[in-house]
Amino acid sequence: MTFEEFGTLLSQICSRSSLAADRPLVWTVITNPHAGGFAIRSRRKKHFAQLKERAEAAKKKPERSGWASITSGGGKDKNHSGLILTSHSGHAGEITSALIKEAEAIAPQNGIRPFFLIITAGGDGTSRDTMHSLYLAPQILFEDFAVLRLPMGTGNDASDAEELDKALDLLIEPSTLAKQRVLQLKTESGKGPFCAFNILSVGGDAFVTHMTNKTKGKMPGDSYKIWVDLAALFYDIIYKVGYMNINAFDEKGMEVKALNEKTLLLAVGESGRRTYGSRKLIFPDERNMCAVKQMPLTRKLVFKKLLPLGAHITMSESILWSAHSVRFSTENPILAQMDGETVRLEKADFPATIELTKPLIQILKKRV
Repeated sequence: MTFEEFGTLLSQICSRSSLAADRPLVWTVITNPHAGGFAIRSRRKKHFAQLKERAEAAKKKPERSGWASITSGGGKDKNHSGLILTSHSGHAGEITSALIKEAEAIAPQNGIRPFFLIITAGGDGTSRDTMHSLYLAPQILFEDFAVLRLPMGTGNDASDAEELDKALDLLIEPSTLAKQRVLQLKTESGKGPFCAFNILSVGGDAFVTHMTNKTKGKMPGDSYKIWVDLAALFYDIIYKVGYMNINAFDEKGMEVKALNEKTLLLAVGESGRRTYGSRKLIFPDERNMCAVKQMPLTRKLVFKKLLPLGAHITMSESILWSAHSVRFSTENPILAQMDGETVRLEKADFPATIELTKPLIQILKKRV
């Protein structure tokens, strides 16, 4: 599968999608050419087969009014399929910002504005950069954009389906638009705010993310899995695990949870039933907040084994609840991670708050 073939087949599907059927559809496919879904031969072959099958299915649908955008924020789509390859870190955000400017400049035709669909074909970094640029867009444009995140990376925790064919079905079959909230980390010192669109967490898992980012490409094998094992042994030595004061609140500001425990990690999801770290089911049910108390090494090994399936919630060290915001403070420096990006929080940054915005960014959902 060449990138030209990938873009052409996706363009054929978009041209027959029923999304925003009463408006012209403008589609752009932001593609990371180094993502696992392209770079790993077995995955590339599987994805090409799924894409061809879905493109054939789309031919049964009527063609619609719309076109592929050639705005790229640093290049052009030479094939006019809407596919644009990213060339550097942050490029997906630049492309999205260019599309936002394009949308602002287009005048309505007969009172109707085009609807912009951004398809990300990469990993969680491509998705995060795209979503962040949309989050910064003028709110008046939020109704003119939607994002579909294809699982073309390695972990794909932020994608809109686990498999490519299921994600493409959101374009081919009637789907609905849902608005996703944004997680914001705000600090007492004024550092930030920092944003996430899947999971925002502090503590041990942020350390794993930080070290993975630093050593990616320099260690043999899967560096994330290696650092998960190393963190169980060394995290307590590098970052002292102290007491964390945690107060969680509902949308009306009423306190729903208060904790003061030696805390290994605190995680907050945009919703429940979310994964991170290559599909590790940190939130196996509708609850969107999780604190994990410090534990001996033997218990950490059990936790690591149970986490992928969400069975860690059976352990006494795991505490889950639902809330709209959480305020936390600790005496020791600690790392935070926002969908794979990390920042170090110091004593002056506390108390810090993680809170959910109102629903803002439109994504595609299966119609039920």
